[in-house]
Amino acid sequence: MPNRKKSLIAKKTPPASSLCEETTPYRVNGSVTPHAYRFIDLFCGIGGFRFAFEKAGGKCVFSSDWNKYSRQTYAENFGEEPHGDIHSIAVADIPQHDVLCAGFPCQPFSIAGVSKKLSLGRAHGFDDKEQGNLFFTLAEIINVHRPAAFVLENVKNLTSHDKGNTFRVIRDTLTNALGYTLYTKVIDARSVVPQHRERIFLVGFKEARHFDFPVYPAEGPKLESILDANVPDKYTLTDHLWKYLQDYAAKHKAAGNGFGFGLVTGKDVSRTLSARYYKDGSEILISQGPRKNPRRLTPRECARLMGYPKDFKIPVSDMQAYKQFGNSVVVPVVERIAQAVVETLQRPVNFRPDLVLYDRKSQKQIPSATVNERLVKYTIPTKRKKS
Repeated sequence: MPNRKKSLIAKKTPPASSLCEETTPYRVNGSVTPHAYRFIDLFCGIGGFRFAFEKAGGKCVFSSDWNKYSRQTYAENFGEEPHGDIHSIAVADIPQHDVLCAGFPCQPFSIAGVSKKLSLGRAHGFDDKEQGNLFFTLAEIINVHRPAAFVLENVKNLTSHDKGNTFRVIRDTLTNALGYTLYTKVIDARSVVPQHRERIFLVGFKEARHFDFPVYPAEGPKLESILDANVPDKYTLTDHLWKYLQDYAAKHKAAGNGFGFGLVTGKDVSRTLSARYYKDGSEILISQGPRKNPRRLTPRECARLMGYPKDFKIPVSDMQAYKQFGNSVVVPVVERIAQAVVETLQRPVNFRPDLVLYDRKSQKQIPSATVNERLVKYTIPTKRKKS
């Protein structure tokens, strides 16, 4: 790992791409022109990043994912199949691009992934031979192609994994080794979809640009906004599975653990949808009243829960669909980030926003005209501590 990181310090000039006819970046005076920037979609899954960045005016020039079922769903919705394993293509052959997007595999760093690997005596984090070092593959691509910006996504636990050492290596690689200005934020998707889903986003700029993460609504939708009125009986839990989940929850509750199923109604917000949802659906069970066992979400409901468009095509089995949506980004979250990144790239490099004043008590913005008219206690807002 140290040798790989050290090799990133020497910057390289990217050669012309053999995979894309157009290799000249769309730039004017150092800034990306509106509705003309190019992006690549790495570890693309089923295209959550692509939906978001195309909506912000971008053109996808390359995509890649190792999973054949995800490539099938991606191809069905975008008309082109992504390349396979990122290691099967030379870094120099990836087309030049303005923005690199990647939801790099989270299993080596997620709470559930780490717990499972520990129970099996397997390595996790950077020591995971299959997925742990994929971050350094991303770093190599960034180093060679020097995009104007990148947007990376991972689980919240990335910041605390290995007592914070994992995140320190990632931050040091992106900033010190690669020279990018980095902004990070954990965002809960419950403001735009009815799901409690915290993910960390890392946004970097080659030039030292000012960037603000978008503001999300304080209150989001409830599950009733994504649920179907008529659902086939096959999604209702069998008596055997429902009894097993209740007994399992009771056993762990008695032991003082927090494990158990998540039973919700249309008035609630769900737990995080995971890639293991196909196994028993325990994290999100929809109540069907006292006289009927609860049910799983359907794949179409999962698509809505992740913010995918109404006409999104699901050509795979239910099991594969659950895995795909559980591994996906939440599209409306990324849409706002994509728009903010594009707007940042369109501004002059030396752009700095006007100072915005907020009332200390109400945390509401103070109109500039009133500041000199009355005595006001104000402050620049800081991240609130959780109570």
